[in-house]
Amino acid sequence: MKTIQITIGTMITIITLFVVFYQQANATLNTPETPIKGINEPVTSKDNSAPAIQLAILLDNSGSMSGLIEQTKSQLWKIVNELSELERDGKTPTLNIGLYTHGDTNIKQLSSFTSDLDKISEELFALGIHGGSEYCGAVINKSIKELEWSSNPNSLKMIYIAGNESFAQGHIPYREAIAQAKEQGVIVNTIYCGSAEEGIRLEWGEGARLGGGDYTNIDHNQQTVYVETPFDDQISQYNQELNNTYIWYGKQGKTSMSNQNRQDFNASSYSKSNEAERAVFKSSRSYDNSKWDLVDAYKKDKSVVNKKTELPKALEGKSAEELEEAVNEKMEQRTKIQNKIKELNNKRKGFIAEKQKAAGGKESLDQSIINSVKKQAEKRGYTDLNEPKKK
Repeated sequence: MKTIQITIGTMITIITLFVVFYQQANATLNTPETPIKGINEPVTSKDNSAPAIQLAILLDNSGSMSGLIEQTKSQLWKIVNELSELERDGKTPTLNIGLYTHGDTNIKQLSSFTSDLDKISEELFALGIHGGSEYCGAVINKSIKELEWSSNPNSLKMIYIAGNESFAQGHIPYREAIAQAKEQGVIVNTIYCGSAEEGIRLEWGEGARLGGGDYTNIDHNQQTVYVETPFDDQISQYNQELNNTYIWYGKQGKTSMSNQNRQDFNASSYSKSNEAERAVFKSSRSYDNSKWDLVDAYKKDKSVVNKKTELPKALEGKSAEELEEAVNEKMEQRTKIQNKIKELNNKRKGFIAEKQKAAGGKESLDQSIINSVKKQAEKRGYTDLNEPKKK
């Protein structure tokens, strides 16, 4: 009996110690000083700056990928329109896009992260077809090392890589490159240009699984389907009026303003619908030209009118007060025009939704990216202004 009593006493002591240890460990794990980090979990940040949505788009531009390039060019404005409707804690995130090609051994950065999406459009329209191999691990590795990824824990940082050959090609193992991406909090999504089964066999599905992202497949040779609406012509007319509200400044200002017009033309070369998509983006909060447009620059820093800089001839020699008056006049005009474009776009979207109800079809590049970003954004605490608020 004595042995049994000792054993029971020992057990009670062990259980007591275990309960105390568990409570202390649980309290430590749940203390706010040691948050559990996860690339798909919302994080509370003490950083008061606006978060960023950063997309690195890595395109295969080898000989068989002309259709992919065409889809990217023709669907850019639709993609960024959807992303411009996301916000985090009432703040509009900065939208940054970086662009790479990986069609051969000469992996090339076409653009570092930029909010100047006219530049991204310019690079896409200048893009040619080269090479015949894909080096997915190498281009992921390069984009992680070269791009300036946001340090704000609430930023949504993503890679979208598209192609149609083995994901394992090249001298840098993709598993190592994806591990580096995850260390930076970057989600890796893969888009295989071909059948879903083939993409899984060629390890594109595994790449997305390891990267914490989405694996999708598209028909890269599918032509973009545009739904023409009764509102496109009027939006196009307002877009011309919108362009008249820009005041270029600085050494590169005139060149950047010319590029704005050139990208309008490039968008219209596909369809009136695509031209309308671009005009809608130009009316969004994400279209920022403060580096070359005096109106956008003035919104951020009113002292810009006091600085000596190159200006259109009509404004040369004007005092700061006169410049300020001209800027405010253009700003008022721009706001009115943008509001009219937004009103027309609401009607336009309703018209398109009705037309697409009965339409099926395979998933295209734009839907692949939009659906994936929105899903991952929701996990990170972002809200979509297009969606009804949850009660």
